[in-house]
Amino acid sequence: MTLAGSELRRTLGVGDAVVVGLGAMIGAGIFAALGPAARVAGSGLLLGLALAAVVAYCNATSSARLAALYPASGGTYVYGRERLGEFWGYLAGWSFVIGKSASCAAMALTVGAYVWPEQAHAVAVAAVVALTAVNYGGIQKSVWLTRVIVVVVLAVLASVVAVCLASGRSDAGRWEAWTPEGAGVGGVLEAAGLLFFAFAGYARIATLGEEVRDPARTIPRAIPLALGITLLVYVCVAVAVLSVLGPGGLGRAAAPLTDAVRAAGVPGLVPVVRVGATVAALGSLLALVLGVSRTVLAMARDRHLPGALAVVHPRFQVPHRAELMVGAVVAALAGTVDVRGAIGFSSFGVLVYYAVANASAWTLSPVAAARVVPAVGLVGCVVMAVSLPVVPVAVGAGVLAVGVGTYGVRRWAVSR
Repeated sequence: MTLAGSELRRTLGVGDAVVVGLGAMIGAGIFAALGPAARVAGSGLLLGLALAAVVAYCNATSSARLAALYPASGGTYVYGRERLGEFWGYLAGWSFVIGKSASCAAMALTVGAYVWPEQAHAVAVAAVVALTAVNYGGIQKSVWLTRVIVVVVLAVLASVVAVCLASGRSDAGRWEAWTPEGAGVGGVLEAAGLLFFAFAGYARIATLGEEVRDPARTIPRAIPLALGITLLVYVCVAVAVLSVLGPGGLGRAAAPLTDAVRAAGVPGLVPVVRVGATVAALGSLLALVLGVSRTVLAMARDRHLPGALAVVHPRFQVPHRAELMVGAVVAALAGTVDVRGAIGFSSFGVLVYYAVANASAWTLSPVAAARVVPAVGLVGCVVMAVSLPVVPVAVGAGVLAVGVGTYGVRRWAVSR
């Protein structure tokens, strides 16, 4: 049952939806994920990118079909609840809120690392506070700022691609120049999992389904369009950087895009790339807080989280209490956690979330052909999740177990 005063206003069109998706995807991931992916996959990097894109496409397609049918805030939390049962919806919501809160912290720490490395945690907390205030002011303000961020980041990435490909040091032969020991199927799968982090965000508009005009038409168009644009950008960047650094140099790079422009003989572009990375991280953080707060709203409506969070501000038309709670949690994480641990755990949580989305989409049609995409997406999510490093998988499984235990205790208390 929807609580009084918890309804959101439909103001977003296709263009706005695509912008939100691009803002969530074309973020700090592309500035950071290429190096670690090349380190584990070597010359199989592009294959890892292709695998991540295939799974992302399946996830996006499943999410778009479900979002058109259930245009309410909460994304897969709602889909799992409606198609598979209350527990699976809760598990998806729990995975999303926890995993994406960690991702928010990772993005905030990325901002801190580029802006002021010696005070990265303090800058990260300040960034969370500032963007929470922007989100509090209303969804249209968030979309406007996201549009500016997307334009800046695309301009920076286009500059990197142009400089690398036009450089005399560009050589396609470098792509096969080095393969690390042990790289193979396992390395490619791990690279796909790392690169999936850079894609995650394509269904962000699904979590905002209650604020979209004509959702049955807008969402299925916006999600694949945003994903397609992002994939094109990522392929161009990966090819350009590989052509200059090769897989070996890319695998050793701490800041792949800045190293690439240096290798291309244009060190003057390095500060611009750093600014682009900072702006990209801010854009990802803005969109992430937006999506997490809407899932918190949906779970609070169903009393899986405190009902006091299921309130929409009468003036700004945002779930202000949910946004403030998410901002506080992310700020606390950003002030204390390590960015590598945050990214690893986030990837695990998000893959569990999309596994539930694909399982939900499987139930939409009994026709075998209609089940191919969700089946591929489900298998891909599970395989990439278990291919992640052991520590993030163990921590993620532990946190999921805590969520399941909490759900069980709540059901037991209600039944008494």
